[in-house]
Amino acid sequence: MVSSRRQAEVDARDYRVVIEPLSEEDGGGYLATVPELPGCMSDGETRQEALANVEDAIATWVFCAEQMGRPIPAPESVLTH
Repeated sequence: MVSSRRQAEVDARDYRVVIEPLSEEDGGGYLATVPELPGCMSDGETRQEALANVEDAIATWVFCAEQMGRPIPAPESVLTH
Protein backbone atom coordinates (compact mmCIF):
# COMPACT_ATOMS: atom_id res chain seq x y z
CA MET A 1 0.00 0.00 0.00
CA VAL A 2 1.05 3.57 -0.58
CA SER A 3 1.61 5.65 2.54
CA SER A 4 -0.37 8.86 3.05
CA ARG A 5 2.68 10.98 2.33
CA ARG A 6 3.39 9.08 -0.87
CA GLN A 7 -0.21 9.22 -2.17
CA ALA A 8 0.30 12.71 -3.58
CA GLU A 9 3.33 11.41 -5.47
CA VAL A 10 1.53 8.55 -7.22
CA ASP A 11 1.75 8.95 -10.98
CA ALA A 12 -1.12 7.53 -13.02
CA ARG A 13 1.42 6.27 -15.55
CA ASP A 14 2.99 3.96 -12.93
CA TYR A 15 0.00 1.61 -12.95
CA ARG A 16 -0.36 -1.23 -15.43
CA VAL A 17 -3.18 -0.54 -17.90
CA VAL A 18 -4.86 -3.22 -20.00
CA ILE A 19 -6.44 -1.94 -23.24
CA GLU A 20 -8.84 -4.19 -25.12
CA PRO A 21 -11.10 -3.59 -28.10
CA LEU A 22 -14.82 -3.34 -27.40
CA SER A 23 -17.27 -5.20 -29.60
CA GLU A 24 -19.54 -3.24 -31.91
CA GLU A 25 -22.42 -4.39 -29.68
CA ASP A 26 -20.71 -2.56 -26.80
CA GLY A 27 -20.26 0.57 -28.88
CA GLY A 28 -16.84 -0.14 -30.39
CA GLY A 29 -13.66 1.63 -29.40
CA TYR A 30 -11.42 0.46 -26.59
CA LEU A 31 -11.74 -0.30 -22.89
CA ALA A 32 -8.82 0.50 -20.56
CA THR A 33 -8.75 -1.14 -17.13
CA VAL A 34 -6.33 -0.93 -14.20
CA PRO A 35 -6.11 -4.36 -12.54
CA GLU A 36 -4.43 -2.97 -9.40
CA LEU A 37 -7.26 -0.48 -8.73
CA PRO A 38 -10.61 -2.29 -8.47
CA GLY A 39 -13.29 -0.71 -10.65
CA CYS A 40 -10.89 1.75 -12.26
CA MET A 41 -11.57 1.86 -15.99
CA SER A 42 -12.41 4.11 -18.90
CA ASP A 43 -12.89 3.89 -22.63
CA GLY A 44 -12.21 5.78 -25.83
CA GLU A 45 -12.63 5.66 -29.57
CA THR A 46 -8.89 4.93 -30.01
CA ARG A 47 -6.26 3.22 -27.85
CA GLN A 48 -4.66 6.61 -27.23
CA GLU A 49 -7.95 8.15 -26.13
CA ALA A 50 -8.69 5.21 -23.83
CA LEU A 51 -5.23 5.56 -22.27
CA ALA A 52 -5.61 9.32 -21.75
CA ASN A 53 -9.07 8.79 -20.23
CA VAL A 54 -7.92 6.03 -17.88
CA GLU A 55 -5.03 8.16 -16.64
CA ASP A 56 -7.65 10.67 -15.48
CA ALA A 57 -9.67 7.81 -13.95
CA ILE A 58 -6.58 6.65 -12.03
CA ALA A 59 -6.01 10.13 -10.61
CA THR A 60 -9.68 10.31 -9.59
CA TRP A 61 -9.59 6.82 -8.05
CA VAL A 62 -6.50 7.69 -5.98
CA PHE A 63 -7.98 11.04 -4.89
CA CYS A 64 -11.27 9.47 -3.81
CA ALA A 65 -9.54 6.64 -1.93
CA GLU A 66 -7.40 9.21 -0.14
CA GLN A 67 -10.45 11.29 0.79
CA MET A 68 -12.20 8.21 2.20
CA GLY A 69 -9.11 7.11 4.12
CA ARG A 70 -8.82 3.91 2.12
CA PRO A 71 -5.49 2.29 1.26
CA ILE A 72 -4.04 2.92 -2.18
CA PRO A 73 -2.26 -0.06 -3.72
CA ALA A 74 1.30 0.67 -4.78
CA PRO A 75 1.93 0.13 -8.48
CA GLU A 76 3.24 -3.39 -9.21
CA SER A 77 6.16 -1.90 -11.06
CA VAL A 78 7.12 1.42 -12.53
CA LEU A 79 6.53 1.51 -16.27
CA THR A 80 8.30 3.77 -18.70
CA HIS A 81 6.52 5.53 -21.52
